[in-house]
Amino acid sequence: MLEVRGLCAQYGPARVLHGIDLEVGKGELVALVGANGAGKTTLLRVISGLRPASDGRIAFEGEDITAASPERRVRLGIAQVPEGRQVFIALSVEDNLRLGAYARGREHAAETLDRVYGIFPALAERRLAPAGALSGGQQQMLAIGRALMSTPRLLLLDEPSMGLAPQVMEEIYDVILALQRESTTVLLVEQNAEAALAVADRAYVLEAGRLIIAGTGRELFANDRVRRAYLGFEQ
Repeated sequence: MLEVRGLCAQYGPARVLHGIDLEVGKGELVALVGANGAGKTTLLRVISGLRPASDGRIAFEGEDITAASPERRVRLGIAQVPEGRQVFIALSVEDNLRLGAYARGREHAAETLDRVYGIFPALAERRLAPAGALSGGQQQMLAIGRALMSTPRLLLLDEPSMGLAPQVMEEIYDVILALQRESTTVLLVEQNAEAALAVADRAYVLEAGRLIIAGTGRELFANDRVRRAYLGFEQ
């Protein structure tokens, strides 16, 4: 579904991504793990079109989207849940959700709202409340729900467990796995490598803007280098 080849990106003269090769197959949950500053968020932003690629190619379902606008990518079926949620705190829950369907139109928004409320009943209960009044976990639900309003086929998730209590994190991951079972393809960026590798079909490790290890989630969980660097285990 997603094919990235030789992808590079930079901020001014500083190169952040160095020749990334990555694939995500239809229906897969693929995790991208690494330390802070490794370039994980930048990679997602380049895939979603929020940052330009300085070199390389991105293809989605066989179509070259390297130079496509973010709106075009949303219309094709790519949606990103950003790091830190970035909900509009002064707007109501429902208005935040409707904004996620801007590229699809009002009729689509009305149809999709019921599905999102079915996935996240807590949002339905607080549909008229300002997003700023929600708990951190509810705001993460809102950020995911907003992305789902565009009915994506590829969902890009950036640090969905950040700042969440373990029980809430488990609820979020249950939703992610349910979405995958319903045929949504997922590219998951996580600093919490243990959580990500536990659910991933395949995974990549990013260090200093370079992919250094790839394999199944189980293989990477058992890899001594990954265990020492990201899982807190000694050899």
